[in-house]
Amino acid sequence: MAEQNPNLIPPKQMEASMRTSSSTKPLFSEIFTKVHNAKVKAKKIEVLKSYDTPGLRRILKGAFDPRIIWELPAGVPPYMANEAPAGTEHTYLESESGKLWHFIKGGDDKLNRVRKETLFIQVLEGLHKDEAEVLLGVKDKKLNNMYKGLSESVVKEAFGWDDNFMQVEK
Repeated sequence: MAEQNPNLIPPKQMEASMRTSSSTKPLFSEIFTKVHNAKVKAKKIEVLKSYDTPGLRRILKGAFDPRIIWELPAGVPPYMANEAPAGTEHTYLESESGKLWHFIKGGDDKLNRVRKETLFIQVLEGLHKDEAEVLLGVKDKKLNNMYKGLSESVVKEAFGWDDNFMQVEK
């Protein structure tokens, strides 16, 4: 029997690490496509609930809550889309969502407008190109136009939010 190199990971351990790596985490664009492809409202809600994370909630609240006002110009800023394949050299909107308060009215009044726009472009360039498009849809409050069936009512029902996008007390 040949001796295995101690510097190599055994095949079973390699498979297990591949299944649990962050690269298997779906992009928000993939989750929203699943919502878009679901035929009935109940299935759309089920998809959102199955991928429920604090980051997903922040993104959807930023997209649908009318009280959240983005202090960025409407439209697409001049940025270079990250063409790296999904799961490789890019950041995830899930983790970047925690930084979005900098770009919301009342969030970070210490940053001037030019610095906010520069930081936003840096966030976009770090994201996978599909997630950058999602973030642009969130900023311009047009996510529901990008993914049919991803509506305010579906989001509120999925997360138990009232009309103020707050958790309903049970």
